[in-house]
Amino acid sequence: MADAKHDLIEVRVVYALPRTQTEVTLKVPVGTTAKEAIARSGIAAKHAGVDWDTVAVGIFGKRAPLSTALREHDRVEIYRPLSADPKQARRKRARLGNANRP
Repeated sequence: MADAKHDLIEVRVVYALPRTQTEVTLKVPVGTTAKEAIARSGIAAKHAGVDWDTVAVGIFGKRAPLSTALREHDRVEIYRPLSADPKQARRKRARLGNANRP
């Protein structure tokens, strides 16, 4: 529930790389957007080379626009671009699997 005294809510911002994860918990004013929470978290300073203005995000695993207003205890997940097309990877695995069968 929002702190009636200061109208602050607690949210988490998470950015995961293959071997590490950065998670920051912070208190932000009611009405803060996902983009603003990412900026306040300081994660951008720790991870160079990411276009933070267009990055894909989700809240608890569901895609959401950067302009989404956050609610108490939301978890903002910052998504990395896919390294491979999932459909093509699946086709490749299927071809390799068929080639190995007797």
